[in-house]
Amino acid sequence: MVNGTSGISITFRDDPPHETAIVSARMPRLSARMTYDLYIGDRTFSSWSVRGWLMLEKFNLPYQAHLVGLYGGTMAQEMADLAPAVLVPALRTPEGTVVGESLAIAETLAERHPEAGLWPQDAADRAAARWLCSAMTAGFGALRDACPMQLQHVNEGFSVSDAVQKDLDRLEVLWQHAWDSRTEDGPWLFGAYSLADAFYAPISARIVGYDLPVSDAARRYCETTINDPAFKAWRAEGLKVTYDPFPYDMGVPIKSWPVAD
Repeated sequence: MVNGTSGISITFRDDPPHETAIVSARMPRLSARMTYDLYIGDRTFSSWSVRGWLMLEKFNLPYQAHLVGLYGGTMAQEMADLAPAVLVPALRTPEGTVVGESLAIAETLAERHPEAGLWPQDAADRAAARWLCSAMTAGFGALRDACPMQLQHVNEGFSVSDAVQKDLDRLEVLWQHAWDSRTEDGPWLFGAYSLADAFYAPISARIVGYDLPVSDAARRYCETTINDPAFKAWRAEGLKVTYDPFPYDMGVPIKSWPVAD
């Protein structure tokens, strides 16, 4: 058990390592100097961390993930060597360059691995995907503030404010634009999985976790996200940790997450 500075007791099902190694099983074994170091926060709650992790995991890029203590009170100490980066996710390249901020990490990986297909192949789709990623990082503040990401359960009867509904309406416009304009069929925003889907994965999790009102098309997309094997693996790791008290008790009834643990 770890007592965090926030007053939350954190219990790990296994011993809590300072570093959690997660190297994609689909990758051939590579030397350490060819591996990225990714610094992430608590999996159940850190929406930005899951974005960074999906950028590597979904595109089969070799990495080692390091868990820093967002709630354990050790984050500043554990990220000291990454200055001036102070937030998760943060990436260290095999050459030692530190990259902060999700958009910068995304563009760095896409530039270094053009063969991996992080952005859509079609030029117009790429432009739209970049637009959607930028819109996500700059917007949806009401939705993010009112509905912190949590992957443990579904909150029932959550009251949606006008500001949150406005964000949901804008989200539907952007997603529908991607579906209407894309040049490739498939279950994701631009057909095949791209960085846009990594960026919107935590938004999908919020829609599910708070049972927010969206269209049938948006609901299907959210279900595709939370049923994706990579996302399920991320959530499963997070469920190995318990928090007392739970950081985001919304004061409403809860029900089970719709995907089996």
